[in-house]
Amino acid sequence: MNTNGIPVWEKYVLTIEEAAEYFHIGENKIRKLITSNPSANYLLWIGNRTLIKRKKFENFVDEIDSL
Repeated sequence: MNTNGIPVWEKYVLTIEEAAEYFHIGENKIRKLITSNPSANYLLWIGNRTLIKRKKFENFVDEIDSL
């Protein structure tokens, strides 16, 4: 995966679509996580747009047993 010349694994933030592909989690599941916890530390809000802070989301995924 390479968007705008930057490999996704080097990006600081990901779109929901990029995060879904990178983490092998469905877009709908990620959207449900956002809706259920809009103040999560792995989210970055820019207006109505939501971005996923890759490393913080990686830590979140590492700490849970199931989604």
